[in-house]
Amino acid sequence: MSKTTADNSAAGADDQDLGAAGSQLSTAPSEELPGLPSLGVIGWIRWFWRQLTSMRVALLLLLLLSLGAIPGSLIPQTGADITKVADFRERHTFLAPIYDKLGLFHVYSSVWFSAIYILLFVSLIGCIIPRTWQFVGQLRGRPPGAPKRLTRLPAYTTWRTEAAPEEVREAALALLKRRRFRAHVAGDAVAAEKGYVRELGNLVFHIALIVLLVAFAWGQLYKSDGNKLVVEGGGFANSITQYDDFKSGSLFSTDDLVPFSFDLKDFQGTYELTGPNRGTPRTFQAKLTYNEGAYGKARSTTVKVNEPLEIGGAKVYLVSHGYAPVMTVRDGKGNVVFKGAVPLLPLDGNVTSIGVIKVMDGYRNAKGVKEQLGIRATLLPTYAGPGREAASAFPALLSPMLNLEPYHGDLGGVNAGLSQSVYQLDKTDMKDFKDPKDAKGHKQLRVNLRPGQTTVLPDGAGSVTFEKDVKEWAGFEVVQEPGGGWALGGAFGAIFGLAASLFIQRRRVWVRAVRGADGVTVVEMAGLGRSESAKVPEELGALAGLLYDQAPGAPDAEPESTPDPEVVPAEGADQ
Repeated sequence: MSKTTADNSAAGADDQDLGAAGSQLSTAPSEELPGLPSLGVIGWIRWFWRQLTSMRVALLLLLLLSLGAIPGSLIPQTGADITKVADFRERHTFLAPIYDKLGLFHVYSSVWFSAIYILLFVSLIGCIIPRTWQFVGQLRGRPPGAPKRLTRLPAYTTWRTEAAPEEVREAALALLKRRRFRAHVAGDAVAAEKGYVRELGNLVFHIALIVLLVAFAWGQLYKSDGNKLVVEGGGFANSITQYDDFKSGSLFSTDDLVPFSFDLKDFQGTYELTGPNRGTPRTFQAKLTYNEGAYGKARSTTVKVNEPLEIGGAKVYLVSHGYAPVMTVRDGKGNVVFKGAVPLLPLDGNVTSIGVIKVMDGYRNAKGVKEQLGIRATLLPTYAGPGREAASAFPALLSPMLNLEPYHGDLGGVNAGLSQSVYQLDKTDMKDFKDPKDAKGHKQLRVNLRPGQTTVLPDGAGSVTFEKDVKEWAGFEVVQEPGGGWALGGAFGAIFGLAASLFIQRRRVWVRAVRGADGVTVVEMAGLGRSESAKVPEELGALAGLLYDQAPGAPDAEPESTPDPEVVPAEGADQ
């Protein structure tokens, strides 16, 4: 056999060894492209499964899921606010039918979003299971032996020493184990491997994504979200009939409601009084007394913005506040037909508030005829003076003024059981009161009242009193969303796994020690990483320096092969 042929044969063997050394650095299942002419039904199914469980398809589905969530954030959703959806339909008569066909008003429960969700779930599971088994197999095995020609590896160094080969291998084995390498002696070399956390992080990342998907689905199916307005001195019990607005997941049951109740003892809001930030809220807090369960012991707490009350699996958030002036309404005979706090809704940052006082039963006019009263009310917490009745000058109750517009007649089928907003007045069957000061009798009655003042309605129709007490109300949002802890754990797991897979490198180190023809031991060290990185030569250089201290160079060694274990790229290695 010629020398050239022998060299080529040796190089081919070395290439095979090098390929074998690097082939096990990844836990990705090997995939062979099927021959298209030989595919049958089973072949196509297997091909589709391989494509679905490949990493590129999983990433593509994850991207599609992210893109699919965009319209759910930009377009009103029926599960979140059906009123906004109805308003969108009225204003966009062309787009609304298209959105209906595409399911864009209920993105997260649409068929196409569910299909992406399920395919991503299956894809991730199909990716994880074979990779997990392969990773477990690698953990149970040992690092492969050294290739025949270490000089072909990307990082390589060598020197000669008088120490025996056995002593060098023992020192190398101990050194690598101290550096937390998995190492063992294989023939005339020590084989070591490190960086398994990279593959573990990769698996943790994908498992965390599955946990996030499950937690998201669980939370959407079993969640509940309700709002309740409570006036100071009032209370709330966690029952569906107590809510002003309530939404829930498709699998939620009333039995899932956490049993509790609370009373609003006091609400406190403070604002900046001076400076460029005048009127800016400083603190909002609601003092509550709550009970867990039907017979729980009463406890006191303070709920603040972003500091909810947590009871069991429910969280009570403070989301809004406003004012509720205490009003007294008397009929034509002086009988009290209404007395209580009337919550008004704020319109602006200075809490200019509007609402309606509705007297549905018991009212009789001066002639003794039964009627209903509807009084539109506008509260200015800080009245700025005549001619500035349109808006409040400051959000706090510094100089409150209440503007009233009374009407009488039929409130619009309330007695027939028809529902209507307590903050709006249907004037279809109502008549306004005329201002008695208007000689022509055409001007509608509008009056401004300070706390403690009373206005008498025309023609002996009664009177309306703005009591001195102005209460405050707080809006609470009660949320039950199971799976939140799992979602948080999945998010942290995904971050950890991604960081480990990005910043930790899987690498192998081999140390070969053999006695040369002149009786001097030749030490070779080489390293191989999963990807090109400057850390592998640096780490190999540090290891070589430590090992060189225990097996120093031979005194009679030639200059080019002695005491400097500097790591250099091997000739012919890929750079």
